Amino acid sequence: MTIFETIARKLDRTGVNPVRWHAPTPPPLTGVLEFNGALDGAHRWALPSGDGPEDVAVDHDGRVVTGASDGRIWRFDQQGRATELAHTHGRPLGVEVMDDGRFLVCDAERGVLRVDESGRVEMLAESAAGHPVVACNNSAVGRDGVVYFTDSSARFPIADHRYDLLEHRGTGRLLRLDPRTGETDLLADGLQFANGVGLASDESFVLVAETGSYQISRVELTGPSQGRASVWAGNLPGIPDNMTSQTPDGLFWVALYSPRMKVLDMLAPYPALRILAANLPDAIQPEPEQVGWVIALDAHGKIVRSLQGGKGSYAPITGVREHDGWLYLGSLTADSVARVPIAR
Repeated sequence: MTIFETIARKLDRTGVNPVRWHAPTPPPLTGVLEFNGALDGAHRWALPSGDGPEDVAVDHDGRVVTGASDGRIWRFDQQGRATELAHTHGRPLGVEVMDDGRFLVCDAERGVLRVDESGRVEMLAESAAGHPVVACNNSAVGRDGVVYFTDSSARFPIADHRYDLLEHRGTGRLLRLDPRTGETDLLADGLQFANGVGLASDESFVLVAETGSYQISRVELTGPSQGRASVWAGNLPGIPDNMTSQTPDGLFWVALYSPRMKVLDMLAPYPALRILAANLPDAIQPEPEQVGWVIALDAHGKIVRSLQGGKGSYAPITGVREHDGWLYLGSLTADSVARVPIAR
């Protein structure tokens, strides 16, 4: 440990303990990644209260469901009119629609919840695989009702996610829950801020976005390699957040919170500087570029679509869902959900 690092640790008020790493050079923004302005002019539906509709789902009747910072679950009809479904008394993030019409909610403060049409909120898991769920984030639900969900960090709650990203210790987990039995098991750990989850159409594998390492990892669910984890899509052009399960067209849509932050990558090899960055006042913290961006990857992890918005577009985008010719978008901080028509 260098003298500079020793001093930085003595000055630290956050508890971060960074490890040294080297971020890959971002890919050039050419070809499919070239700017196109496809997200400019998105239609916005305002939340009646709260903000931060972090994820979006579409129910069996084509209505958009999301959760807000004040704990409320909202459902929008196709005219953008919102109805309150429930109140989790926490911070709902990932939302999925189950086959029976109920909703699976990852609540950052409470854990994995199930919500029904009457507004009843049922706790499914506040601990998993022998440890508390610290940062419940996103999920995917199989045809058999089994839930695959992320616990982003064992060190920091979602509200302090930037500390986990600066630390880069990889304490995130991908977990599996059977609601019928309440049993949980660990599918992968050591993940760099485990975030969005997506299931393959045949449910032979599950994907998990690792926000802190700009990649998506794949875990085999069937066959001779069952349980094996590997990098499925590495060195993404932006910071990945939530993602979808595979669409009928064979795509996995991924929300990019922002383009890569040069300053964050430059700090990667220097733990002392990252400690100092964690302790900066909020007013001078490095801020990501506020532009909208979603990408779609094929079954092999190749980026085949990239839709972007310029400055002033709906951003940051943290949730994405394709349905009936539209892309529905969610955001960690916006006061509305949004949608854009999607050209085939």
